[in-house]
Amino acid sequence: MDSVTDPVLQRQRILIQGIVQGVGFRPFIYGQALHYGLVGFVFNDSQGVTIEVEGSLLALASFQRALREELPPLARIDSIATESVQPCHETTFVIAHSQASNQRYALISPDTATCDDCLRELFDPADRRYGYPFINCTNCGPRFTIVQDVPYDRDKTTMRTFPMCPTCLVEYEDSLNRRFHAQPNACPLCGPQVSFYDGGTTISTTTTNDLIMRIVQQLAAGAILAIKGLGGYHLACDALNTEAVQQLRQRKHREAKPFALMVPDLNTARQLCVVSAAEATLLQSHRRPIVLLRQLPNCPVASGVSPAYNTLGIMLPYTPLHHLLLRAFTTALAPGSLAVLVMTSGNLSDEPIAYQDDDARTRLAPIVDGMLTSNRDIYMRCDDSVMHISAGNVQFLRRSRGYAPEPIPLSFDLPLPLLACGGHLKNTFCLGKGRRAFVSHHIGDLENLETLTSFKEGIKHFQNLFDIDPQAIVYDLHPEYLATKYALDSAIPQKIGIQHHHAHIASVLAEHGLQEPVIGVAADGTGYGTDGAVWGCEIMTANLLGFERLAYLTYIPLIGGEQAIRQPWRMAAAYLAHVYGSAFLEVAIPFTQQLDRAKWHILAQMMSSHLNSPPTSSLGRLFDAVAALLGLPQGLAQSNVLYEGQAAVELEMQATYATDAMQEETELYPFLMDRIEGQMTTVLNVAPLIRAIVNDIQQGRTVPKIAYRFHCTIAELLAQACHEIRKQTGLSSVALSGGVFQNRLLLEQLITRLEAFSFQVYTNRRVPPNDGGLSLGQLAIAAAQLRAI
Repeated sequence: MDSVTDPVLQRQRILIQGIVQGVGFRPFIYGQALHYGLVGFVFNDSQGVTIEVEGSLLALASFQRALREELPPLARIDSIATESVQPCHETTFVIAHSQASNQRYALISPDTATCDDCLRELFDPADRRYGYPFINCTNCGPRFTIVQDVPYDRDKTTMRTFPMCPTCLVEYEDSLNRRFHAQPNACPLCGPQVSFYDGGTTISTTTTNDLIMRIVQQLAAGAILAIKGLGGYHLACDALNTEAVQQLRQRKHREAKPFALMVPDLNTARQLCVVSAAEATLLQSHRRPIVLLRQLPNCPVASGVSPAYNTLGIMLPYTPLHHLLLRAFTTALAPGSLAVLVMTSGNLSDEPIAYQDDDARTRLAPIVDGMLTSNRDIYMRCDDSVMHISAGNVQFLRRSRGYAPEPIPLSFDLPLPLLACGGHLKNTFCLGKGRRAFVSHHIGDLENLETLTSFKEGIKHFQNLFDIDPQAIVYDLHPEYLATKYALDSAIPQKIGIQHHHAHIASVLAEHGLQEPVIGVAADGTGYGTDGAVWGCEIMTANLLGFERLAYLTYIPLIGGEQAIRQPWRMAAAYLAHVYGSAFLEVAIPFTQQLDRAKWHILAQMMSSHLNSPPTSSLGRLFDAVAALLGLPQGLAQSNVLYEGQAAVELEMQATYATDAMQEETELYPFLMDRIEGQMTTVLNVAPLIRAIVNDIQQGRTVPKIAYRFHCTIAELLAQACHEIRKQTGLSSVALSGGVFQNRLLLEQLITRLEAFSFQVYTNRRVPPNDGGLSLGQLAIAAAQLRAI
């Protein structure tokens, strides 16, 4: 205990809000109080943590400093409110029982990877939890996926059905133990157990080790298994087994989209991929996302894991069960073989991840040869997060496990509680009150009843957890989005429609706390424009209150509407027809020579009569068109792409194959910037670019060369457009958002060009640039509009 010489006793009541429940915060407070000779109490309540401490002014100041500087690893303080109260002259400091209150401000920690202390116990034969797949403490383990209500106590989680044995209870009640009030605390005697479901029979052996060895032997022999994780089931197989990977693709109906992989350690990841220091840090963080890494030449992973990609999505084990599986799998393989498991979401394509045991048995039975399950229920499904390093910074592609439901702090007060419903693809919703925006875990594409049900369940759960009763609901302007229909059908009386691309830019503004107008570049595949067109390459001046569109890509017919998104060759033909007229059929390139003239004749009539051919300014569709001109995706010349964005992704992959010598060249394709007469608006005309690409194809230039040159040109086009808008407006800050900016090559090229023009560039860092970030932008715009009323 520090010596205290100040004889004047003072007492302080401290209310702390943030992630302070279930993360070892109260034991930390208890220890600090003892250290500084303070008396009083601490308890959890529905608002956060309440503390009363009594002692000398010097001791109280030291205690407050420790609150700011010495937090437990998973804790995060958002606010501290301190007031003086009358001393009570207690003789001890105690941890009191949790209390409920009418208003809730307590935050729930995301699910967190197994900590080093628990790992040491997991593999220590002398420890009573040796080999126990549910080992955890206040510094790690499940949180969000098992919580049913707040305050965060055991009886409000799915662990309530497992009464603690006397030994676990002693740990749980010991204020200085790292398992003090660790709500999932358990051991082999009193906690959850794993079992194996094999063709209608549930198998439980005498030891977990026997079960694990049985499973890894099946995996090593080529089996496909379902494995229950924190937020749902994974589908697993040996990633080096070509036949097993192909079988998984066929059974899951996932023809081409990459599978995620799990490896036992960083060393194994480095034998598959190039891993930078920043990527290594991200892989090993307690959040454990899937990280996209560049494959090494001659990477031994089966080609079917990530077809047409030069990257792999890698994650490290984040549950005790994963660690046990990967270590055992290593021993089951031939000496020298790498332990690499496919760990992809447990679902059929386009369905939400299976998380309830009975549902998983039904839905996954046609896919798997067996299921490794457990009797600890998952309350809220939650997919793995996906990230990469882009332009030197971390970028989300999917924000979910490990991050949700951690709120995003806002630089402004919300005028009333809000619900923003997000978009159609990669949906998230966002609930907000005060200065917090609770962006949901990844819901998925709202294209079927199952995903819509997951969306509704998630909203209800978040409303309950964070005590948010929305007084206004926010939605995208597209009338056919299921999220929009949900909003319009809602009983919430105040409804606010937000333009798609304004929401993208606003998501960047909200993240960075920007209030002043910026030049916003929103680039994606589809967004409903205010003129009824399909927007997708919009350069605007914008703040949270409004926007003005000052430049956009030339409108091209989206022939057949959604079909043109599924069949990129339609966009290629539309661009050629725009540039060459009907004579494009005589242009001597493989694309036109292989084009089905009968199909095109029908589409040309649709286009000329404006039948189901809305105009689009989408940059995503331009990427599709160029990909199709170059014969990408390979083998799908006049067929449907196998997943959203496939053509554009393959174009980016081809561009990255350009040699260093190619990349040093600065030659760009030509383009025009046409000012609309009598207006401040500029049309970005890429007709010269299309002509030049056709010429390059005729000259026999390689696909990587053309793809790389195209990326550089688009970066220059967007940068030049921003430069021209600065001349009009004087603005020197640029915000970039939209799914196209998941393209690392384009983003890095564009940021380089913008910075060369002395722009300050802002991008999404807390939410994805794709439609997974829309809900945050919608919330921020609605708040600004409501404040302005």
